[in-house]
Amino acid sequence: MGPNRFRGVRRAASALVLAVGVLGLPVPAAANDAADSYVDPLASAAYTPVLDWSACQDGFECASAPVPLDYNQPNGPQIDLAVIKLPAADPGRRIGTLFVNFGGPGPSGVDRLRERAQWPWLFSEELRARFDLVSWDPRSVARSSAARCFSSVEQQLTFLGSVPEMPTASGDETAYYHWSREFGERCKQQAGPILDHASTANTARDLELLRRAVGDPKLTYHGISYGTQVGAVYANMFPSRVRALAFDGSMDFEGNVNGHAGQGTVVPLDTRQDVAQGISDTFEEFLRQCSAAGPRCAFAAGEPKLKWIALAERARLSPIRLDGQAWTYSAIINAAAELSQSATYPELASLLQKLFDAGTTLPGLLPIAKAASYTGNRTQAFHAIQCADSTVPTDPEIYTRAAASEDLRVPYFGRIPVFGSATCAFWQARDADRYTGPWNRRTAAPILVLNSRFDPATPLHGAYSGADQLAQARVVVIEGAGHSSMYVPSSCAERIKREYLFTGELPPDGTRCGIDRSPFD
Repeated sequence: MGPNRFRGVRRAASALVLAVGVLGLPVPAAANDAADSYVDPLASAAYTPVLDWSACQDGFECASAPVPLDYNQPNGPQIDLAVIKLPAADPGRRIGTLFVNFGGPGPSGVDRLRERAQWPWLFSEELRARFDLVSWDPRSVARSSAARCFSSVEQQLTFLGSVPEMPTASGDETAYYHWSREFGERCKQQAGPILDHASTANTARDLELLRRAVGDPKLTYHGISYGTQVGAVYANMFPSRVRALAFDGSMDFEGNVNGHAGQGTVVPLDTRQDVAQGISDTFEEFLRQCSAAGPRCAFAAGEPKLKWIALAERARLSPIRLDGQAWTYSAIINAAAELSQSATYPELASLLQKLFDAGTTLPGLLPIAKAASYTGNRTQAFHAIQCADSTVPTDPEIYTRAAASEDLRVPYFGRIPVFGSATCAFWQARDADRYTGPWNRRTAAPILVLNSRFDPATPLHGAYSGADQLAQARVVVIEGAGHSSMYVPSSCAERIKREYLFTGELPPDGTRCGIDRSPFD
């Protein structure tokens, strides 16, 4: 009978799908996916969720989207994803839905869209007029089947508040490794089945179901930081479904998942992406801008770089007491790295100056106990996702040796990336459906990559590497310091992103963007 023998069956199936859709019931996508050159078959077999939007304050609408816990069993147990929408301000000119993942992994997308939808350098009035902004809590995060490793909030606060500080010298790692092993064991015992299904691949499948649920024929997306990993995985699992993907503070995708040339099992995750050099370069830029700002920078009097060296070396000797808290060497360099990431330079300058002053007086020499607190499930969710995605060394000695060598290569900041994901060495859950490549499937539209010149979390060289791995992408450099356009306000970058999201057309090769103001203005 030849290839035409199934036409009648296909017509009947299509009619059934159409009828079910008209009735408002969830429908699978397999019938429509057959014509695509490549579409992930697990997502195709799952039913499209029905989103019942309801008002949830301040103009936002909220809904819950049921999706499979395990996409290998599309009709098996379901989990609910928390979804939030800010409808387009000009419905008559609406293009469609802009999905936003704010990164992490671990923070709530619902909360971040509420907090940041009105940030004009991130989402201008023109952008908000023409797109519904939609975000969600990814699986294992916050309201979406959260990975919880403790039986009570009190237990969580006690355990996570007791994490040893980052080891700062060889021989100090034992307590950190012991805590990491216990954390992995607690999560395996307490978190439940979500721990084996929290990979970015499954989040990409969830995103595909959400795209189908809002009725957009193709995906328009803005991914920030880790959100670029979500976007890259989506682009390669659903290449024909790409309308426009903007990657902001972009990752080295292969480096994050597998490492290059066999690095995965022998080089710590963030070390193989040279995050240490990114932190160091960004902090050097802070010191340069501080010096140039003069009196507007609290740390400028004298020579900022020499003062930093004096402060850090002083803290190696013993903690510095400031405002009732003992600031250890580890705490100070981590604070410098973190505040460089968010480009809160005046706050960083003020803190360093206070520590510098306190470290040269008698009260500053008296260490006191350090208090700690923790709320939410970001730490659990970060590890549930990151450890599910990435191949990492599992021998603690690899981290110990890397910390020593990185400390010599990148003074002060070399150890931070070594231990940033060391807990994954002791993680006991694995997602069999994690995505490991390829990264270069030809997408229906090219991808825009934005990255700061000095980015401590996603260094510019990593953004170029990730873009080279994609089939068609272009990098636009923001000439500022800090992590992504979320923390480096640039109306130029927002305009380029906005025009790309409107048209799907990339800016000219070599395009650069300035920042709106100095952090010390």
